[in-house]
Amino acid sequence: MIQEHIVKSFDDQLGLLDSKIAEMGGLAESQVADTIDALAHRDAKLAADVIDRDDKLDALEYEVNDISLRLLALRQPMGEDLRAVVAGLKISADIERIGDLATNVAKRAITLAKAPPVASTVTIVRMGVIVQGMIKSGLDSYIARDAHRAMDVWKRDEEVDQLHTSLFREMLTYMMENPRNITPCAHLMFVAKNIERIGDHVTNIAERVLFLVSGEAPGSARPKEDESPFTMVSAETGKDE
Repeated sequence: MIQEHIVKSFDDQLGLLDSKIAEMGGLAESQVADTIDALAHRDAKLAADVIDRDDKLDALEYEVNDISLRLLALRQPMGEDLRAVVAGLKISADIERIGDLATNVAKRAITLAKAPPVASTVTIVRMGVIVQGMIKSGLDSYIARDAHRAMDVWKRDEEVDQLHTSLFREMLTYMMENPRNITPCAHLMFVAKNIERIGDHVTNIAERVLFLVSGEAPGSARPKEDESPFTMVSAETGKDE
């Protein structure tokens, strides 16, 4: 009876971990969706609301870390249970970073709302919609422990990288054609890079799910098609300053 109680208690804690990560994921998904909406409609108020919500995501990550560390210290899980706890820790970190990147985009959206519209915004919004779909599928794959869906998400990162590269070239053209486009296009370059990085973090989540389900990482290197010089420069810091 005592052993059954211990097992049930452990299962309840694992369920709580999943629940908190799902809550984090839902919040991050809404942040990205609202950020893209704010960018598309030049809605500075909505962008500011996204920024205000980031503290809640940080607080949830702290809760996930606390649950995970308690499970590791007190339960000493092994095998699939250990993978579940470790994956949960890493996925929560990726989700928190997605929230940070969405906040970066929201800050740029506030600035862009005051500048003349640039045609490239339409393509960036399309890129954001793709990444938003990846987030939903990635989180669904985690909750369902669905390796096939996780692999689909993992493969979609290539499409995001291709869009980012084409956007970089497009915005360079706009800047060369008209010097007044330089400032808004520079902001859009940072926006595109942050969205591309969100895609990378979702791909990380997919890799965690694949490891959780099978105990192995994907069998080949992640496809990366982003070859823009801007990527190589901005990747040194890993964040939008």
